[in-house]
Amino acid sequence: MRTAYQYKLRPNKEQVATIEMWLELLRRQYNYRLGERFSWWSENRCPVNACPLVTPIPQLRDNPEYYSQKKDLVNTKDKFPEYKLIHSQVCQDCIKRVKLAFDRWLKADKNGNKLGKPRFKGKGRYRSLTYPQIKQNCIEENQINLPKIGKIKLIQHRPLPDGFHS
Repeated sequence: MRTAYQYKLRPNKEQVATIEMWLELLRRQYNYRLGERFSWWSENRCPVNACPLVTPIPQLRDNPEYYSQKKDLVNTKDKFPEYKLIHSQVCQDCIKRVKLAFDRWLKADKNGNKLGKPRFKGKGRYRSLTYPQIKQNCIEENQINLPKIGKIKLIQHRPLPDGFHS
């Protein structure tokens, strides 16, 4: 069984500014990657019963899928240097969120129901970031050490169980 614990953080003013900047950049990245997928979807789909028989077939673009979008993060960091300030795994998790949202829309669940179309995130609507991998000893007393942010005060309302691993 998997268990998750959530703890409150008490960052200082500089850390709050850094986190808010990261969240805004991640929101923009999420919207851009979702827009890529929507534009590909609208340009390359055609219902079988409604396709014209005599039409030149345009050159199909590559489907913007998870790995191609992750690979494109290098270009994003070249064009927009502020993305270099964000931890790489946090950016990759943003693309993973786009993939999961888009896949939930296209594929039906086990009951055969499709979920709604993913929405673009408005200002202030991208509110969390995830470090998929973090060091085992990142929590020391009442602080957590997050890469590229630093040590943040942590309110640990319950201790981590023995044998915990991230």
